[in-house]
Amino acid sequence: MRTAAFLGLVLSLTICAPATAMPNNLSKPEYIAPQETIPSPQDIAYPGTMALEVDARDHDQGIFRVTQTIPVTKAGRLTLLYPEWLPGNHAPRGEIEKLVGLEFTADGQTLPWVRDDVDVFAFHLNIPEGVAQITAKFQFVSATVESQGRIVMAPSMLNLRWHQVSLYPAGHYVRQIPVVATAVYPDGWQAASALRPKSQVGGKIVYEKTDYDTLVDSPVFAGQYFQTYPLTNRVHLNIVADDAKFLQPTKTQIAPHVALVREAEALFGSHPYDRYDFLLALTDEMGGIGLEHHRSSENGVDREYFTGWDDGPGRRNLLPHEMTHAWNGKYRRPAGMWTPDFRQPMRDSLLWVYEGQTQFWGYVLGARSGLYSKQDTLDAFAAIAADMDLRVGRTWRPLIDTTHDPIIAARRPKPWTSWQRAEDYYNEGLLIWLEADQIIRRESGGRKSLGDFARSFFGGRNGDWGVRTYEERDVIDALNAVQPYDWATFVAERVHGTSAEAPKNGIVLGGYRLVFVDTPSAYILANDKRRKQMDLSYSIGVVMGGKGMIKSIVWDSPAFRAGLKSGLTVSAVNGKAYSDEALKQAIEQNRGQDGKIEIFAKNGEAYHNFMVDHSGGLRYPALEKITGEGADQEGGIDRLLQPKTR
Repeated sequence: MRTAAFLGLVLSLTICAPATAMPNNLSKPEYIAPQETIPSPQDIAYPGTMALEVDARDHDQGIFRVTQTIPVTKAGRLTLLYPEWLPGNHAPRGEIEKLVGLEFTADGQTLPWVRDDVDVFAFHLNIPEGVAQITAKFQFVSATVESQGRIVMAPSMLNLRWHQVSLYPAGHYVRQIPVVATAVYPDGWQAASALRPKSQVGGKIVYEKTDYDTLVDSPVFAGQYFQTYPLTNRVHLNIVADDAKFLQPTKTQIAPHVALVREAEALFGSHPYDRYDFLLALTDEMGGIGLEHHRSSENGVDREYFTGWDDGPGRRNLLPHEMTHAWNGKYRRPAGMWTPDFRQPMRDSLLWVYEGQTQFWGYVLGARSGLYSKQDTLDAFAAIAADMDLRVGRTWRPLIDTTHDPIIAARRPKPWTSWQRAEDYYNEGLLIWLEADQIIRRESGGRKSLGDFARSFFGGRNGDWGVRTYEERDVIDALNAVQPYDWATFVAERVHGTSAEAPKNGIVLGGYRLVFVDTPSAYILANDKRRKQMDLSYSIGVVMGGKGMIKSIVWDSPAFRAGLKSGLTVSAVNGKAYSDEALKQAIEQNRGQDGKIEIFAKNGEAYHNFMVDHSGGLRYPALEKITGEGADQEGGIDRLLQPKTR
C-alpha cells in the first residue's frame, strides 16, 4: 500500500518533469508563407466605368440577379474583389456565402475563374488579348429566415445594399473606380437613396454616375407603401412600411424630425453633406437595422413607430444617433477606420469616440428635438448607468478592449455578457462623454460645454462629404483647446484602465444621482416590449425571454449564485406555475424577508430547484434630482437637454 508521502512525491515529480521532446526521426514540414497574389490598392484612376444592373424584383424568394460589366485595358491576370470589411459594421461582414451562380464572359466566350485560396473574397481571371470588357453574372441569395442573416427582401419592401450585389477590381482605391448603377424594382414600388436617378422608366432606375466608394455608401429602401417628407431643403425623411395602415404620420409627429435636423446642424455648426436622406422602414418583416452613411442612414424600427407614438419612446433615438454619424464617423473618422478599399482591415480602437460620443449626442438631440421627452432621456441615462454598473467584466477588461468586440464576437449571443463584456463603448462611452461635458461646464464656469468641442472637432465646410481622419491625441488636444484639463489622464483612466464601477460622475456633476425604485420607467417598459423580455437585472439578476425562457443572467448576481444560467426554462416559482407576474410577485413578497425565492427550471430533460437569495424586492433604476443647500436648481444635465433652436 502506497503512503500519502510517496504519492505526493510522485505527483511532484510528474508536475515538474520536462515535456517529452519530439523524436528526431518524425517528418517535419517547413512552413512556406503564401505568396501575395492580390495587388495593393493604389490611388490612381481606374480606366473606364463599370456598369452594374441589379434585378430586385424577386422579393418572394429574396433573390437579387446581377449583371456587371467591367472594362479592362490589357490581357493577363485580373483580380476582382467582393466587399469584406464594411464601413459602419466595424468588422468583416461581407456575406460572400450568398454570392452564387458566378460566371464571367468576354466577347461571348466563358472565362474560367478561381477563388484565391487565402482571401476567399477574391476571384482571379485570365483576360485574353484584345478583350475590352468582361461581363459578370451572379445572384445574391438573401436570407429568407433570420437564422440565415438579416432579411433584406420582404413582401412589401426591400433594402438594396450595393456591396452585396457587386464586385470591384483590386489594385485601386475604391473612390477611383467609376460606376453607373441600374436597379429594377417591382412594379408600383418607389425607391429612395442618397443617389439620384438619371432616368427612370417604370420600375427601372438608372442612377447618376458615381464612384464605387460612394455607391456602397448609398443604399436603397424601396417599397410598395412609400412616403417622403421634406424636413429641410436638403434633408428628406423617406418611409416604407409593411402596410399602408402604419404609414400615417401626423404633422405633430413629423415636427420633431424637422427639429432634429435643425438641432443637429446648430450643434455642429455645419452640414457635411449636400443632401441627406433618412431611410426609415416600419417593419416586422424586413430585418431591423441602424447603419450610418455620409448622406443617408438605414433605419429599421417597429411598424408602430407612428401609430403607437403615445405608447413610449420606442426606437425614436435611432434617427438622431445615425444622423450624428454624418459628422462623427463619416466626415471625421478615426484614421484606423478609414481604408482605401473594402479588403483592408479596420482598426476599431477609437470607437469610444466614433460610437460613444454619437450615442451621447443621439440622446441629447432626441431630447432637444422632442423625439424623446426630457423624462424619457433621464430614464434612459439611469438605465444605461445601472446596466453599465452590472458589467462587472470591467474589472478585467478595459473599455478600449471592447472596441474590438465587433470583430471578436461578431455580435453573436454570449453566455455571460456582464462578465465577458460586449460593445460597451456605446453606452459606457455615453457616460464618459456626459462626464466630459459636465467637467467642461464646471471648469469654464458654465461658459462652455461639449458642444464647443463638437463644433470645433466635427464641424467643417458645408457640403464637404469627404473624410478627415484623427488619432486619440487629436481628441485630447481638441478637448484641451476647448477647456484646459488633464484630459490625457481622464482618457487613460476611463478608456484604457480597469475599474470596479461605471463612470457615473457625470450624472452627479449634472445635478442628479442614480437611485433604485420599485416601479419600472416608461423607457424600461418600452425597451422590454421591443425586445420581448422582462428585465429583472437590478433585483435578482435575470432577464426573462418569452415562455419562461431565461435570456441572460448577470454575473455574480443572486440568480448567478443560485446556479441559474441562460437557456433554462422556468416552470414554477415558489410552487406556483410560472408567469412573469408570478416571478415579480415572488420577488416583491420576499422583500425584507429571510427566505429564498424558489425557482423550478428545466435544463434539457432534467428539472432542478434553484434557491435565489434576494430580499431587496423589485429594483429599477431612476435619476433623482440632487436637492438641498448648495444644489443648483437647474443642473448641467438640465441645461444640456434644452433645445438650442427654439
